[in-house]
Amino acid sequence: MKEKIDRKLEAKSIKPTAMRQLILEYLMESRNAVSLADLEDKFDYADRSTLFRTLKTFEKHKLIHCIEDGTGSQKYAVCLDACEVDHEDFHVHFLCEKCHQTYCLYDVEVPAIKLPSGFTPEAINLIVKGVCHACR
Repeated sequence: MKEKIDRKLEAKSIKPTAMRQLILEYLMESRNAVSLADLEDKFDYADRSTLFRTLKTFEKHKLIHCIEDGTGSQKYAVCLDACEVDHEDFHVHFLCEKCHQTYCLYDVEVPAIKLPSGFTPEAINLIVKGVCHACR
């Protein structure tokens, strides 16, 4: 697993420090998007600013994407390897209203959105809310 993590970091021109490796491994193993608070709980020995800077570095290099799911907390998930989109990774997100977990739904097609003349979209944030498979 360490080699896979190092390859992912190096492919995005990110120096593989121990903390970056640990955070990326945690993000890759998570089945849902992760908040800064989640990282603080997991890595209680690391300070908040280190965790935040790591997330921002990953986001800047298009290794992860940020999800604003309406909960008031930004969440982060690992991008697909082919992601080169200017960082609104175009896919649907699902927010479970019971467990409050957010999932990336890469296989769900984003519907076409027809905007009026003169409007230029810069980001799309599509959140579907409901109950996840685990809470059903």
